[in-house]
Amino acid sequence: MAIKVLHAGLATTVQDAGRTGYYHLGIPLSGALDQYSFRAANLLLGNAEDAAVLEMTMLGPKLEFTQDALIALAGANLPAKLDGVAIPNYEVVVAKAGSVLSFDYLKDGVRGYLAVAGGIDVPVVLGSRSTYILGAMGGFCGRKLQVGDVLPVGAVTGPSHLGRKLPDQLKSVFPKDVQVRMLPGLYFHWLTEASGKLFFEDTWCVGAEADRIAYRFKGGRPLEFAPRERPFGAGSDPSNIVDAGYPIGSIQVPGGLEPILLHRDAISGGGYAMIGTVISADMDLVAQLQPNFRAQFVAVDMAQALVARAKYKQRVSELRKALTS
Repeated sequence: MAIKVLHAGLATTVQDAGRTGYYHLGIPLSGALDQYSFRAANLLLGNAEDAAVLEMTMLGPKLEFTQDALIALAGANLPAKLDGVAIPNYEVVVAKAGSVLSFDYLKDGVRGYLAVAGGIDVPVVLGSRSTYILGAMGGFCGRKLQVGDVLPVGAVTGPSHLGRKLPDQLKSVFPKDVQVRMLPGLYFHWLTEASGKLFFEDTWCVGAEADRIAYRFKGGRPLEFAPRERPFGAGSDPSNIVDAGYPIGSIQVPGGLEPILLHRDAISGGGYAMIGTVISADMDLVAQLQPNFRAQFVAVDMAQALVARAKYKQRVSELRKALTS
């Protein structure tokens, strides 16, 4: 079977769990920005947990199904309709042959995930079906979906899970005000002591420049870098360094003005000092922040970060248990 794209939405791409093993070559992880919601959509259907899905950003697409298909939606609250009839998130429903799936205006979150029984069957590139737009790699022709695209769907091998629902306690919520935990980084000491305190005291608003590559935050007080002798090969910006690798989730503050948090499609290195790295357990949360949502950064140590990661893994384990028992 296949899915015809009648309207592409704002930024709809094919994503799976991500492309590992190539970051040292400058090829980022990519994959679903909200990994929990992505996995929930697949597990509802009985798909492999890492099967390819559609990631929909803020404005959903309009899609036509050429054959009967089981589908599940998770993540952002993008109210969905099949042939004009509302269907719920976090529940397996059938899309009949010829039916059209459409979406109303976004209510909560940013990114919704549409999984189809059998998975989106685009070619595997370097071990993943995920779209990396900057590299024109993976997904459907290495790009966002466009009107007229026809997406192949894999064969369904397992039993039908029509009507399966996710328990309410396992559904994600997307508040407008959040705390984002981070490990102060290798270059945090480049800030003056006063600026380091201001960074954590201030509330930062998500800027319009927020996508799969990075999130820019605005509204906090400018940060000051302590004076120092410039290292050989560094630029003139006070936050410039000789090039270094960038972890996913790292935060840089060019000129001390606006923090930029790198996400799963970001480049793997460059010449800005990283003042810290958001812990992995909070990266799904960041992925669902709309422009003008507010965030306060909270400093944690490695022990606290590992506890948070263990709790995140436990939540995913509970998700698997609820949908595979």
